[in-house]
Amino acid sequence: MTHHEKPHPMQSITDLSAHSLSLAVHRGELTCVQMMKEFLQRIDQLNPVYNAIISRVDEEELLRMSAEKDQQLSRGASQGWMHGLPIAVKDLALTQGIRTTMGSPILKDFIATQDSLVVQRMKNAGAIVIGKTNTPEFGLGSHTFNEIHGVTVNAYDPTKSAGGSSGGAAVALALNMLPIADGSDFMGSLRNPAGWNHVYGMRPSQGRVPSYPATDHYIAQLSTEGPMARNVLDLAKLLQTQSGPDARVPLSISSSLLAEVPSDSGKGQTIEEYITTKPLQVRIGWLADLNGYLPMQPDIVPFCEKALNRFALHSQVVQVDLIQANFQPERVWSAWCTWRKALVGARLKPYTQNPQHKALLKPEALWEFEQSESLSSQDLMSASAERSAFFQQILKYFDTFDILALPSAQVWPFDKTLRYPQRIVTSKGSVSMDTYHRWMEVVIYATFAGLPCICVPAGFNENGLAMGIQLIGKPQSDAQLLRIAHFYESHLAKS
Repeated sequence: MTHHEKPHPMQSITDLSAHSLSLAVHRGELTCVQMMKEFLQRIDQLNPVYNAIISRVDEEELLRMSAEKDQQLSRGASQGWMHGLPIAVKDLALTQGIRTTMGSPILKDFIATQDSLVVQRMKNAGAIVIGKTNTPEFGLGSHTFNEIHGVTVNAYDPTKSAGGSSGGAAVALALNMLPIADGSDFMGSLRNPAGWNHVYGMRPSQGRVPSYPATDHYIAQLSTEGPMARNVLDLAKLLQTQSGPDARVPLSISSSLLAEVPSDSGKGQTIEEYITTKPLQVRIGWLADLNGYLPMQPDIVPFCEKALNRFALHSQVVQVDLIQANFQPERVWSAWCTWRKALVGARLKPYTQNPQHKALLKPEALWEFEQSESLSSQDLMSASAERSAFFQQILKYFDTFDILALPSAQVWPFDKTLRYPQRIVTSKGSVSMDTYHRWMEVVIYATFAGLPCICVPAGFNENGLAMGIQLIGKPQSDAQLLRIAHFYESHLAKS
């Protein structure tokens, strides 16, 4: 099977976009029960191999809920655009009545008594939760495996990693087991698996999608929930459902998704109308591998450049050398690590207080916690000052460019039996990775600056493996970024 072939007949119900399914259901061309049956059959066919969807809800219960959705429509009552759409929630988000294990043996039997805010919003829009999508333990690491549910494999090569931590979501989307999916992103968790499975993943602006419940609403802002989809329109519609202020989350963005668009466009439009309108010439700052600073497998940069150049016929792509512009990526990495230690260590600490639970943590999680124990408040404040300076540096580039771009990963999908790449073989030699997450340094820049970022597909290499490109937008320019990504998608489809 080549990478252009999917193991299913084309134009079945499961091939349709989430938007098309929604239209078909609301026009009476498709019932929610029919839709649910088709997706469950698809999952039964493929999930035993790919292991993307876990903790499934009983089929009889799902069909009952679907029939109820059909009855609502027969009365002229629609909950919203997701009415009847089957979704599986990333196994880090609380789902009432369904196991939320976070991939940890400590939580293997935990059943949440409430939904997280993002799940509530998808349910309020009409979605039916059919189960969860697999994730690495506590979402740590960009390779989706854990001791409870096993490994999720790449949609285009089952011997390779799916990426992570939203690996289950990306694979379920790529193989049409789900019409749309949620995920979350701390260190590329919506972007790396999207790139490796040829779908779209969006890390929204910091505060665009509020997280609730949470133990801290002021400092822990590096992680955010967001959408994944097979196309940009679905991505935009799900982000609109997920986003919006919540009074319990004080730093959530109060404005709507379309509020930040220029005054001469977008006003009074729907998100569909806005993003599908062709933008003016797009100015792209291509960061590549930061002038050789980021170790990458040799063919990744030219591969991504080729994809960007297809787009460049209708945009302006300029190579940017951040390092010459007084940008010091080593200092950014050091500051990033301090923030990560503080946030991840605090999240893991409750699970270390019981010796029996602590013994169940994977080595990488235990290492994260131990790293955090020696941090001081001064360490964090110094790292915050470095982060602030970095943000000001990045901000200057948006005077010249509409977006910044760089690859979504530094390596191609690796063997599923590896825990993580311990070295990257570049054109100049082999570079050893000094942490289990150093090979994903390429994704920290959008996160650290709190900027919106979409991973768009770059295509497949000669081995049938997929790669993506990160498109980073201006502060809170989520809608404009979606518009540019849709423009990119339209050119990708023609190539």
